[in-house]
Amino acid sequence: MEMEFIDKILASDNYAFMAMLAVAVVVIWFLPAMLALVFNRKHFKLIFLACIPAGFSLIAWGGVMVWAITGKAVNKYASRANAQS
Repeated sequence: MEMEFIDKILASDNYAFMAMLAVAVVVIWFLPAMLALVFNRKHFKLIFLACIPAGFSLIAWGGVMVWAITGKAVNKYASRANAQS
């Protein structure tokens, strides 16, 4: 059932929809890298490179997403721990 729907979309001459779908896939695939520009700029290059293979696995992609988002939080708590020591 689902494969028939996908085959129908790919067989159609709706190139604008296919282009928008491709753009959406690329944006979602590299979403951790885009978020790293805001939250974890220090590791942006590594996160960008990690996005390439991580897109094939939802678990790995989720891990890269957590890494991208928690960049400033780690520094905040590390500086707080150093101040208390």
